[in-house]
Amino acid sequence: MSDSVSMRSWYVPVEIVTLRRWIVAAFVVNVLLLTVDYLRADSELLMLGILSCLLFAALRTSLPEVNDQTRRNIALLLSAILLGIGFYRLMITKPTMFNIWLHCWAIIPSGLSLYWLSGRPVTVWTSRNLSDSAIEYGLMRNANLSKQYDTVSTHITLLHFVAITVIPLIWIIDIAFSEGNALGGQIGDSFTTEHFSKILNGESFWTWFVNSLIVSIGTALLGLFIAIPAGYAFSRYKFTGRNASMFSFLLVQMFPGIIILVPYFLVMKTLGLLNTHLGLILAYCVTALPLCVWMLKGFFDTIPRELEEAAALDGCNQFQVFTKVVLPLSTPAIAVTALFSFLAAWNEFLLALTFNTSNDMYTLPVGLASLISSTGQAWGDFAAASLLVSLPVALLFLFFQKFLIDGLSAGGVKG
Repeated sequence: MSDSVSMRSWYVPVEIVTLRRWIVAAFVVNVLLLTVDYLRADSELLMLGILSCLLFAALRTSLPEVNDQTRRNIALLLSAILLGIGFYRLMITKPTMFNIWLHCWAIIPSGLSLYWLSGRPVTVWTSRNLSDSAIEYGLMRNANLSKQYDTVSTHITLLHFVAITVIPLIWIIDIAFSEGNALGGQIGDSFTTEHFSKILNGESFWTWFVNSLIVSIGTALLGLFIAIPAGYAFSRYKFTGRNASMFSFLLVQMFPGIIILVPYFLVMKTLGLLNTHLGLILAYCVTALPLCVWMLKGFFDTIPRELEEAAALDGCNQFQVFTKVVLPLSTPAIAVTALFSFLAAWNEFLLALTFNTSNDMYTLPVGLASLISSTGQAWGDFAAASLLVSLPVALLFLFFQKFLIDGLSAGGVKG
């Protein structure tokens, strides 16, 4: 008898368990979406949104327990009211994709609540005592369906994060391929390649592109030339000031780069490096060097010292051990470090704007900023140029993704 009572206390239909979580999520999202109604200054939609949030809170509180048909009926009524409010709000607003998505956060949870609460499993569970065989069947059903519901909720969450990332990209692509330079309009209402033709046929873009390429490649090569031996030295040797030097690298990274802008400018002016590729390469190397050294040191720490000792016993000197044993094993970390150095120089704007005053020496970020003027914004040209600038970065990640994954994961665990 005690086992039967225990089974009844354990069993709750998976629909009720899922609703207890999903209704809370729907309540939180609808509270956040009230800001949209507030910004629209629509008092009717705002009042209906507030009412929906209150009804969701009441629905979560009224979800039934075992043998509690009264609370089930109350929850059914609240679900029906919420569903009606959701459809009404959808009808009185403009049928755009955003509005449909916004109101679905009220329609879908309330519709599921109405469907599940009126279903046979919940109806039987709240209306009468179940036999042991029925409870066993219900527990098995819960085990099967809970995995499916968890998968659905996980995918819904991930799809929202994907949408947050993809929608701005789709917007930029649409502007780049649309006629004119307007930011508004329906997606896909027109198609043209005039913006890409204007950018690619202009001399300025290719000048900026070559400048960025020279500076980025130079920064990556010079940074690796310094960071590889430095990272190996910090990993393998004990010397005076080692810990202080590593701490200083971390300390430098804590301060924003703008605080050294004036000293940088004075040094570059004194050395005659303004409006030169070399000046930017040196500035970017100094900025990226601490991160590069730390990344490479973490990877070198994972390489067993026994391999170097074995190579030394075979007659290799220290330089040969480093070049023939350590460097080949460090290819993933070196590739990741080079990629980060390249991207840091490719995307940097402030130093390039400060050190270069000539259009012939602009890098791509500064050149793109020059497309935006105070009198008129060529958004179509700007969007097309932004896509062209992003293309090399996307290709680099595509071709070096294997090294990127290996390099980022290899230095995470020592030993």
